[in-house]
Amino acid sequence: MTVIAAGTSTAADREGRIPGDVEPQRLSPQDARELSRTFFDRLATLEEGTHEYQYVRNTLIEMNMSLVRFAARRFRGPGSDMDDIVQVGMIGLIKAIDRFDLSREVEFTTFAMPCILGEIKRFFRDTSWAVHVPRRLQEARQELVRATDELTSRLGRDPKVGELAELTGMTEGEVRKAQVAAAGYSSASLDAAVRGDSPDGEAVLADFIGVEEHALTLIEDFHSLAPLVAELDERDRTILHLRFVEERTQAQIAEVLGVSQMHVSRLLARTVRRLREGLLSTS
Repeated sequence: MTVIAAGTSTAADREGRIPGDVEPQRLSPQDARELSRTFFDRLATLEEGTHEYQYVRNTLIEMNMSLVRFAARRFRGPGSDMDDIVQVGMIGLIKAIDRFDLSREVEFTTFAMPCILGEIKRFFRDTSWAVHVPRRLQEARQELVRATDELTSRLGRDPKVGELAELTGMTEGEVRKAQVAAAGYSSASLDAAVRGDSPDGEAVLADFIGVEEHALTLIEDFHSLAPLVAELDERDRTILHLRFVEERTQAQIAEVLGVSQMHVSRLLARTVRRLREGLLSTS
């Protein structure tokens, strides 16, 4: 078996024919670039789907995997799975190989890197955000992250909005929008354990955010009361309106209706009791 390793060349290479066997893993990046031209030249003459076509194409993929690993390192960070990033980058490499044309007279690496980076960026854009935000804000966040790191290193402190705007070319309003949108990049479960001062020694995130809004229960009561109030006669509805909407006293209500305050008190008590019983019967 003939093995083409780093730093080697054969007459077949010079004639544009592919070598018999290649060990892509043993090739240096420089040798891979040079040998790739021979393989691309041969690939253009082969019929798609043939055994030789598959061999040439697969070898090209293996020879250029270093491009994917190089690109993937740019996206290494907390919570990122390098295996997933490399797999996505491989999709970009395969697309680049299938689309590359030697007649363009550009290096394959120059053509392939944007394809690889594009696939990886699309992967992060489509899958990494916990909350969907517009693409322009996703891209603005990435630019802000780079600018923040640069200014923090340069200034020795967290940069101000104006400083970020000057470096990125955004307006201060755009910077603030991107900062707000960045909050949607990751999320945490409300049941996630966190450190706290809980007497039991354990606490969850939900213990530290939000409060129970008791007034929300009034909404249900209002909806339940509506049909019951509609069943009252006009005088009883008027008394309720004057007492609980206009907040008049019983004496003032008595003047409006031309009856005694005692009578208003009895009517009001009877109406409230009727409504309370109606609510209890529907709960």
